[in-house]
Amino acid sequence: MKNNENTKKYSRRSFIKTTSMAAVAAPFIVKSSALGANGTSAPSDKINLGIIGCGDLGTANLNNCIKHPDIVVTAACDVWKKRLDPIVEKFKDTCTPYHDYRELLQHKGLDAVIIATPAHWHTIQAVEAAEAGLDIYLQKPMTMHLGESLAVRNAVRENNVMCQIGTQIHAADHYRRMVELVRSGNLGEISTVRTFFVMNEAPNGIGRGNNTYVVPKGLDWDMWVGPARMQPFNPNLVKNAFYHCFWMDFSGGWTPGMAPHIIDLPVWAMNLDYPHEISASGGRYIIKDDSDAYDNHEVILRYPNLTLTWMQSSTNSYGFDFLRGREARRRLGIYFHGVNGTLRTDYNNHEIYPEGERMKNMETPPKSIPSSPEQELEWVESIKSRKQPLCNPEYHIRIDAPIELSVLSMKLGRSIRFDPYKEEIIGDKEASKLSVPEYRSPWKFPSKYL
Repeated sequence: MKNNENTKKYSRRSFIKTTSMAAVAAPFIVKSSALGANGTSAPSDKINLGIIGCGDLGTANLNNCIKHPDIVVTAACDVWKKRLDPIVEKFKDTCTPYHDYRELLQHKGLDAVIIATPAHWHTIQAVEAAEAGLDIYLQKPMTMHLGESLAVRNAVRENNVMCQIGTQIHAADHYRRMVELVRSGNLGEISTVRTFFVMNEAPNGIGRGNNTYVVPKGLDWDMWVGPARMQPFNPNLVKNAFYHCFWMDFSGGWTPGMAPHIIDLPVWAMNLDYPHEISASGGRYIIKDDSDAYDNHEVILRYPNLTLTWMQSSTNSYGFDFLRGREARRRLGIYFHGVNGTLRTDYNNHEIYPEGERMKNMETPPKSIPSSPEQELEWVESIKSRKQPLCNPEYHIRIDAPIELSVLSMKLGRSIRFDPYKEEIIGDKEASKLSVPEYRSPWKFPSKYL
């Protein structure tokens, strides 16, 4: 998979060296909707915002955005009327409803859009939003395939739009303190990082016998499925984003669903580029229900002088040092193993385990990373400043691509070698082909961005 000329001229290595902690500077762009009649002066600082996907996540993103006084909710789109109507009613003085996202993207005066649809829609909608000149808040996972990640990253880059990927935990103060701790050198050189997410849905999962062709009134099922493989309607599938992770076609499984939050910390703290080799094992071993996603996934990501592992289980919720009780529940954690000691952390807590006296008298590093106003508000401010927010696709692809390749490695039953400079799979034509999805007709993959 080749980079386009723009990508070649501006290498990822250069990007990483110049933007480790700061947002990316971009050319200042004044939206046409913000210009006066003669195109020379802005009549207001208002940002006309649209939303595609009005479920729980999208509604939460929207509610956070409207905390900013300059946001005007201008347009909303969903293929399910019962989810669209409450948003339109809440903002009835300013909001136009749409059934088809393509019509929303052409809404006159629109400046920005939240994309909170299921993951199988993200690539097409994000690329088309970028081409429409709209700034984008894109829920995680950014995409489901390597080719999609590159397409979204390149479309955002080439169209000079501001884009934030929805990994809200990145905005938490706790993660920022952990980044400072890892970068302080107190732990010494770090050779291994372990990450995990576990729960226990065995053996019945979401249950059996709910697949049906009886679609609720007001839901356009063909449009909901969109570019994915057509299959029966299941009421569990459309409950919320949590349930999407039970189906491969609509999420890629639990690793794309949860790892973007968890792997984010070591990638951020250690400024990791792509891994050069990805190995994974797993499958659907125990759970028997209407869905089809794997229930166990073990991953090894190999970087120069570092191994990063990921463990996902839907059949056992043992949480190591994070157990905090014997009940079955969702648990997650991150371990940084350094020569001086080990840091274990999750979203809210941490503990350091020194190697003997090696960390004696070491001081807590000072706060150096400013607090976030909230991840959505970071994005709103980026729209105004024309500087990319922290979780932009240039950064997030370093999280997204390894996750996607780990799922592909599991499917193929073999390791995948990857060239971080060329952003290409090495010596595996089958893997390269499968890294670019084929969409259900009439939808087309935006191959011009590869």
